[in-house]
Amino acid sequence: MPADAKPGERVDDVPRIAVISAFEPEWIALGAAVTEPREWRINGVRFVSGKIGGRPVLLFLSGVSMVNAAMTTQLALDRFNVRSIVFSGVAGGLDPGLDVGDVVVPERWGQYLESVFARAKGEGFDPPPSRLASEPIPNFDMIFPVPVSVRRDGVERAEPHFWFDADPALLTLARKVATQTTLARCQQDLCFRVQPKVVVGGQGISAPVFMDNSRFRTYAFSTFKAQVTDMETAAVAQVAYANQRPYIAFRSLSDLAGGDPGENQARAFYRISSNNAAAVVVRFIGAMDIPTD
Repeated sequence: MPADAKPGERVDDVPRIAVISAFEPEWIALGAAVTEPREWRINGVRFVSGKIGGRPVLLFLSGVSMVNAAMTTQLALDRFNVRSIVFSGVAGGLDPGLDVGDVVVPERWGQYLESVFARAKGEGFDPPPSRLASEPIPNFDMIFPVPVSVRRDGVERAEPHFWFDADPALLTLARKVATQTTLARCQQDLCFRVQPKVVVGGQGISAPVFMDNSRFRTYAFSTFKAQVTDMETAAVAQVAYANQRPYIAFRSLSDLAGGDPGENQARAFYRISSNNAAAVVVRFIGAMDIPTD
């Protein structure tokens, strides 16, 4: 049975790598890789500590979508000695050069629905100028994306940010691991159209939206030059930035966010896609160094 932590107490001082997934299928393959497991339950969230590849880890589910992801990540940072953050899960593909099954490891993440919904004016829209970014982002109909304001230690005022960079050293390690990892193409009688690959680089975007619209997908790829979209990573990235913790995210494409040739493919492919992301993450964690001071 998980141990219940007392309110506000630090429950574990071992320096750990936080390994986050959004929902249960993304967790299963990672959980199977954990040795020496120990469980806690804090504010209803199940945390599992242990080791993957000999490295001390802390596994937990963020919950689906942005607010859940921000809350649970901050909770982990407050109650455990988290030194770095790794996200593992599925996502929708935006880049026409990628296919379902590919694992994408973006260099940075942004929130595309931190935005102004502008009033109509004539044939167009009229957003309040004071609400727009100093370098406005192209709009999608009435939706005008803007940066989010973030506070952190050492900064007098909240800073506007659209992009939150993944840790450069973790990206370098991911590139090395990518060359050493072969992803599964089939699971039982279900196969991806082509052999999936690991792609390190580019950009990811997040919002509390399951994107399944081809017109918005085209806009998102054109505007943000993003390869992938999900519902959690940019929120985790913002929390990591505010707390000055390195982060990286591995997202395996379960669908094409509205660009699928027929119906959305996520229901068919989320399990094998989750397993592929987890396979890369397990190899990645086994190659990580973690500070002990």
